Amino acid sequence: MLSSNADSIFWMSRYLERSGNIARYLDVNWHMTLEASDEYDTQWEPLITTTGDIDDFASRYDEASRESAIYFLTSDEDNPNSIISCTKMLRLNAMRVRHIIPTEMWENINIFYHFIKNNVKRPKRIMNNPYDFCLEVKRYNTLIGGIAFDIMDHDEKWNFFNMGRFIERSESTTRILDVKYHVLLPSPGHVGTVLDHVQWNALLKAVDGLESFRQRYGNTSPGKVASFLLLDRLFPSSVLFCLNQAHEHLHAISNTQTWEFSNIAEKQLGQLCNSLSYCTVDDVVEQGLHEFIDDIQIRIGKLQHAITDTFFTGKPRIEKQQFWR
Repeated sequence: MLSSNADSIFWMSRYLERSGNIARYLDVNWHMTLEASDEYDTQWEPLITTTGDIDDFASRYDEASRESAIYFLTSDEDNPNSIISCTKMLRLNAMRVRHIIPTEMWENINIFYHFIKNNVKRPKRIMNNPYDFCLEVKRYNTLIGGIAFDIMDHDEKWNFFNMGRFIERSESTTRILDVKYHVLLPSPGHVGTVLDHVQWNALLKAVDGLESFRQRYGNTSPGKVASFLLLDRLFPSSVLFCLNQAHEHLHAISNTQTWEFSNIAEKQLGQLCNSLSYCTVDDVVEQGLHEFIDDIQIRIGKLQHAITDTFFTGKPRIEKQQFWR
């Protein structure tokens, strides 16, 4: 498979996943501000922090109000991670590989893009009712992802698509968990309060995990949520689940066994999966949740560079080795 095609499919899936994540976070935050007290009026800035774009936002907007935050995350074409920017890049990458992806996938990506393009022309309409807009973004994400699973040949294209999507999802989960722990509460005195409890539940809703969590973990607590979102092997948005899935797709691309590695990306991802697999929530608490997440984010960042170097820039493979050597 041409490296340029692989690159486009990899980033196509990442921009698709990113747009859906932003819609989920925005939708949950919107409902929190509607249903709760005035303590939630300051919750728009942490939402922007979740995307990693707070510096860009602060340089161009006076304050993180509801209107400015919603516009920045949905309609601001100067924000590379807004929903309109993500769908533009999704469509651009899909157009480059239109000849090798299913027609149904291209058609729905194109429809998705034009839906977003037409709606962001009326930003006040989105601000007044983000729910309908976010619902459609999430629906298209599910639809296009389903087309990839059901119609796309499960070959290199499919493996690059899924590897990109799971890496994007793992990074997104670390961001939202870190924001909740590090900056979301108004003050340390709010820890353990109703506000704290509601925010943990909102975080689970933002990754579509509240029902799964309650069925298997029961009542909400910070330790349980951290374990669920970082180390759970069954939940599709947990960091460990996502990285394990990315690991399998990466090895399918390289045609190597999962206990071996033939390039630096396989080595780094295998080591990251192993370290999380043998970790407990007590280990996370001992290191510090923020420090633990920061380490994961740094390692995911290095992994992304390794994938680019290995598959998209033509750097040579290393000699096949086993992890324990």
